[in-house]
Amino acid sequence: MVRGSDGSEAVTDPVTSLTIFHPPGHVQVTPGNPFGKDIANSGLFRSLARHGGYSALNVLHQSRASAEQLGLEFYPPGGPQAQLCTGSLRNTALPAHSGVMLRGQPYLSELAWLRRSAGPDPSRADAAYSLAGLIHTIAPPAIREQMAAAALAPVQPWDAFICTSPAVQAAMEQLFERQAAHFHERLGASRAPRPQLPLIPLAVDVEAIAAQAADGAARQALRQRLAIPDHEVLVLWVGRLSYFEKAFPQVMLQAVQQASRRCGQRLHFALVGWFPNGEADLRLYQQAAEKLAPDVNVLVLDGNDLKLLAQSWAAADVFLSLVDNIQETFGLAPVEAMAAGLPLVVSDWDGYRYTVRDGVDGLLIPTLGSPGGAPGELLAQLHTLGLEAYQTYVGAVAQHTAVHLGRATEALVQLVRSPEQRAAMGAAGQRRARQMFSWPVVVGHYNALFAELAERRARALRDGEVVGGARIQPNRGDPFADFRGFASAVLDPDRRLRLVGGGSPADLEPLLAVQLNRLYPGLRGSLAEATALLEQLEAAGGAGASPAQLLASAAPERRPYLDTTLVWLAKLGLVDWLT
Repeated sequence: MVRGSDGSEAVTDPVTSLTIFHPPGHVQVTPGNPFGKDIANSGLFRSLARHGGYSALNVLHQSRASAEQLGLEFYPPGGPQAQLCTGSLRNTALPAHSGVMLRGQPYLSELAWLRRSAGPDPSRADAAYSLAGLIHTIAPPAIREQMAAAALAPVQPWDAFICTSPAVQAAMEQLFERQAAHFHERLGASRAPRPQLPLIPLAVDVEAIAAQAADGAARQALRQRLAIPDHEVLVLWVGRLSYFEKAFPQVMLQAVQQASRRCGQRLHFALVGWFPNGEADLRLYQQAAEKLAPDVNVLVLDGNDLKLLAQSWAAADVFLSLVDNIQETFGLAPVEAMAAGLPLVVSDWDGYRYTVRDGVDGLLIPTLGSPGGAPGELLAQLHTLGLEAYQTYVGAVAQHTAVHLGRATEALVQLVRSPEQRAAMGAAGQRRARQMFSWPVVVGHYNALFAELAERRARALRDGEVVGGARIQPNRGDPFADFRGFASAVLDPDRRLRLVGGGSPADLEPLLAVQLNRLYPGLRGSLAEATALLEQLEAAGGAGASPAQLLASAAPERRPYLDTTLVWLAKLGLVDWLT
């Protein structure tokens, strides 16, 4: 059961098939400096294939990979007869059969127009299937603008933007409310259809991480390598080491330093990750560590080394992540730390306050944001005009967001001094990870959402609530139609066409020796179809024939491509359209 943005709940039939829209095709994360959204999407798609219980799974992509090369291990309940299929990104038949198409990004407007263009009746086409897009971040203005485009596109109430945290859900509600108010003021709009905004968290492979963290040999091996005695506490950070897109490290370094002095013992702080800007940023972090944490053993470890990452979960005692960046909306690393059984000290920030229960799984550290006004408007305008990069946009906001140093220090002191509390919080967090953030649980939420969207779609059709409209996007339509006034004439079904005097179908082949004549073949028929049209015109003689006559026996879906073939043949000088 899934609760929609309007508070409704639905108990529905199980989903039997699913279509995934994934342009890259391959679902494995490319090694080296991965983004959290790519890790999350890879895990989601592979887990849907493994735990979804679908009899068929379709992947629409633009790569040349076969179904077997996508990197999905499909475990259908139907046995060998069940299929993992692939199709082009423009394929609307597969999602229509599934009833739902999932995208790992929140860009649904163009997909909604593609869905509508698939049939002659826009209203029936809109109800052919549901669209679901996953929100990973709402910080970039360009992404917010693309999501807001859903208010103008034929995105429907049986579609969904999947929100990974209550903070994202609230922000999306606000975005659509502002859009509706603007359209009312600007256009007098009285209707504001919007997609559902269900709350479904991201997930991790809880059992795999728990097993890594429980590996005593791995704990001992890494601690020996790093010269960390068994009785000393290792504090761990995992993730991108980016001050402009993840977290400024200063307050973490200061908190570990002050906790070390207050506890009267040496602490170790391992930053396991990677630097998007390479050596330049590494030097910035090293300089900050030297100045702010001189008594702490600060270690920078390669987070792209999966074996080292696994050992880090085993070797650590406390997880620390004081993010301050609006780019972060959920936070996979704290959930991974919970799966590893580590107590957490994290900032009270968007998705973190949803995943981590203060005083149970860890300790939330208060944060303070700037009120904005003129500085925020300046920043937004500079970014909008292309005068400042997105990294500056989010980095400048983070620089003027505070995380409480005193509370962070107290939290670390509390956990350093109490192995018992570390163990209790770690166990509580691991239970929560299994109950809420494991893939089988989250896949169940997705299936419940898909079923609820199907019910909404069926109810709208039954109650006559499906409203049609323009078949294709008005400002990005068919260029032949949009610019038909540019030509002196446009091919119509009754226009008489003839072979150019003295010509024959055999004249086509030598013209194709000119490479320029062969460009853009995807908009016209095959060579065989072009030759057949020329042969028909030859048989018609001087009286010629109209496109309606020439295409009378052609399949309806081929006729538009044969129309462009006739104009192309005229371009080559083989067909005359003037009487």
